[in-house]
Amino acid sequence: MSETDDLNERLLADIASAETLPALETVRIAALGKQGSVSALLKTLGGMSPEQRQVEGPRINGLRESVSAAIAARKAALEGAALDARLASERVDVSLPVDAGAQGSVHPVAQVMDELAEIFADMGFAVATGPEIEDDWHNFTALNIPETHPARAMHDTFYFDERDANGHRMLLRTHTSPVQIRTMLGQQPPIRIIAPGRTYRSDSDATHTPMFHQVEGLVIDKGVTLGHLKWTLETFVRAFFERDDIVLRLRPSYFPFTEPSAEVDVGYTRDKEGRRVIGGAEPDGWMEILGSGMVHPKVIAACGLDPAEWQGFAFGCGIDRLAMLKYGMDDLRAFFDGDLRWLRHYGFAALDVPTLSGGVGA
Repeated sequence: MSETDDLNERLLADIASAETLPALETVRIAALGKQGSVSALLKTLGGMSPEQRQVEGPRINGLRESVSAAIAARKAALEGAALDARLASERVDVSLPVDAGAQGSVHPVAQVMDELAEIFADMGFAVATGPEIEDDWHNFTALNIPETHPARAMHDTFYFDERDANGHRMLLRTHTSPVQIRTMLGQQPPIRIIAPGRTYRSDSDATHTPMFHQVEGLVIDKGVTLGHLKWTLETFVRAFFERDDIVLRLRPSYFPFTEPSAEVDVGYTRDKEGRRVIGGAEPDGWMEILGSGMVHPKVIAACGLDPAEWQGFAFGCGIDRLAMLKYGMDDLRAFFDGDLRWLRHYGFAALDVPTLSGGVGA
């Protein structure tokens, strides 16, 4: 038996006897690593004569292929066994009697919605709702979003083939702003509402999902100014994050339905582990949390109101992102995975009702 055949038998035996993935990795490095036994044989090919290389080359390359295939097969077997063991340990026996103890918990999104309703109710806001299947007039046109705006594009919006009785295209609403339009059309000012709910956009990554939750606020009254908007946002953010050292920064921006418009940043500090914590009298940096502005006169006029008499402001932000910032969650997609382990970790007890006196994040 040649040295190559002997090495092949020994390595195959070592691979077969590896009981864990780390042990298998040790064998792989000893054989195929830079200083491995097979790699050392491959390096000898350069010093051989052409005749020797013709004889030894196929043997050594065959050894490498044999060892590589055996390692891949053993790795697949070990990973399969680990998966089977995990599935067996996490299996739910549906024949077991039901545990009478309380198992339910409140989803963080539902908890944050309750927190928002509690905070804004204290400022005189009502909660308004509207349909999730909208027409493009309420979703775009009435909000001063032109036909050529990229938000109307097929790659951003989920459209239906059907149209309504007025010929408007039907779609899944891309924001809760249509609720503002419906409220202004159906209710006389003064108006103070928040509109939380599900919204839909064609986007998916660690911080975006095709379905997400949004809350928007609207105030329509006489003599409303940008100062009222700033005070409202400061009061809301301080109550939500339950800190008095919150610092906000308003940056000029553009939204078709507000003028002037502003992005709102909140200051954050870093803890000992380097994580960003909302709040701090002297911020280490700024993080964008919402968009806002004074309601555009064209939007007010589209709802049958006189912009010379009525003014207002609006703001909007993602509820999922607010939950991530407040409760230290890293990936937005976990909100929609339905993993009970995640919900047990981040969920809230059913009786932990947010109150301003007891703490909205109780």
